[in-house]
Formats: sequence, C-alpha cells, structure tokens
Amino acid sequence: MTGTKPLLLVDVDGPLNPFAAKPHRRPMGYLTHRMKPDCWIAQHPGTPERHVKALRVWLNPSHGPALMALPYDLVWATTWEHDANDWIGWRIGFPRERDLPVIEFGDQSELRPDGTYFKTWKVVEYAAGRPFAWIDDQIGETDRAYVERHHAGPALLHYVDPRTGLTGGDFAALAEWAARVGGGNASSPSAS
Repeated sequence: MTGTKPLLLVDVDGPLNPFAAKPHRRPMGYLTHRMKPDCWIAQHPGTPERHVKALRVWLNPSHGPALMALPYDLVWATTWEHDANDWIGWRIGFPRERDLPVIEFGDQSELRPDGTYFKTWKVVEYAAGRPFAWIDDQIGETDRAYVERHHAGPALLHYVDPRTGLTGGDFAALAEWAARVGGGNASSPSAS
C-alpha cells in the first residue's frame, strides 16, 4: 500500500446503488441492472441459483470516471468484496481491465461490543495510518470515534444517503478534503 495519494474506500450499496430510493422510480442518470453475484447467492443458502431472484441494482455510468478523476487511490470497501470488480466496476465506467483492491470483511454478522459498524475496524487496519476517505451509508458517530482513537492519519468518514447515492456535493466534499490533506488537484469532477 504505497503511494502519496490518500485512499478512497468505496461502498457499493448506498453510495453507488441508491437502494433506498423509491422502489419503482429509478433515480435520474441511473441504469437498472439485474444480477446474481456470488455474495447475493450466498445469502440464499440451500436455494438453487436458478430459484434465487435477481438483485435489482441501480448504477450511474458517470460515477466511475468521476471517482477516477479524484486524487485518490480507489479501494472497494463493500460487502460485495471481489464481486464489485466483476459486477459493478465496469458498469459505472471503470475500465474493464482495471480491478480495484478489495478490503475483505469476513464474518459480516459479527457484532462489535463497542457498537461500531462491522467494517470499521477492518477499514482502519487496511489503511494502516495512511490518509483515507470512506464513503458509506452506515457510518455513524461510534465509527468516527473509533477511527479517531485507532487511526494515526487523517480520515474522512463521509456518509452518503442511500436514497440519493453519490451527488455532486459528495464529489465536491471528497475533492476538497483530498486537497486539504495534500491529495492533489482540488477540482471537483462532475457526476450526474
């Protein structure tokens, strides 16, 4: 994990897939995809794959170029784990031949006694003191406090509303934070 740019840890459901938007009203700029990634099939143990209903995912093809234009090293921080490279990346506009690094979360049902989100300690472990921004729809104050106590470098835990997904305001906040911590160009890429 070498590099001078900060990390941008990217969640799928919420930031890229605004799953909490009105169910029969796809947000503007998004395309509907029906898919059965391994992580979805695993949530239906004992059910033959052909009987598992496909997952509806809304994705905006402008998000990939906008994320790549930010001055960060991108990393998947999603329960999709490696499935994000196979099912999500190219649909949002990442080059097909470009796989992002992946944070593996392991047992996602593990409850943390301190109330932090199950991803938080793995995010801190992965960053290993390197500056990072994390976009997710399940970040809370307990997670912020944990990162403040256990992460030596700068960190931005940026909540994204799962009803809207990433917006221009989110991209602007990410660009501004990266510029503040020395991540490079402060210009904000646009995404519809």
